Amino acid sequence: MHAGPVHDDPLVEMIERLRTLCLDLPHAYEEPAWVGVRWAVRKRTFAHVLSIEDGRPPSYAVAARTDGPCPVLTLRASATDVGAYSNLGDPYFTANWGRGVIGLKLDGDTDWDEVAEMVTESYCVMAPKRLAELVLSAQR
Repeated sequence: MHAGPVHDDPLVEMIERLRTLCLDLPHAYEEPAWVGVRWAVRKRTFAHVLSIEDGRPPSYAVAARTDGPCPVLTLRASATDVGAYSNLGDPYFTANWGRGVIGLKLDGDTDWDEVAEMVTESYCVMAPKRLAELVLSAQR
């Protein structure tokens, strides 16, 4: 079992910022993931944050091209967006362990307005159509 982050861990601040973004979305909830923290809607994960340390977890370290220490956020995206993110390079990455998975290395230079957009888009990909429409209509 993975221990939670300690208070001097930079992941703690990232989780707090993500919590605010994610829990603003309809019917979203937070729970511990197998490592890190995830946010979901109707049991479907739309955001997952964890820290890569000493090359672990290996699938994340390979996808993000780092042995860490490095907090990373994974999200879901449309096939078109996955293609676009795969060409952007650092701090973005794509993963081949699930359909539509994109990732972002988080650090002091992270653009949190962009993260908010990415989280919302990921939510809309994973949420039932009715809930996604609520979010999209509120943005108009």
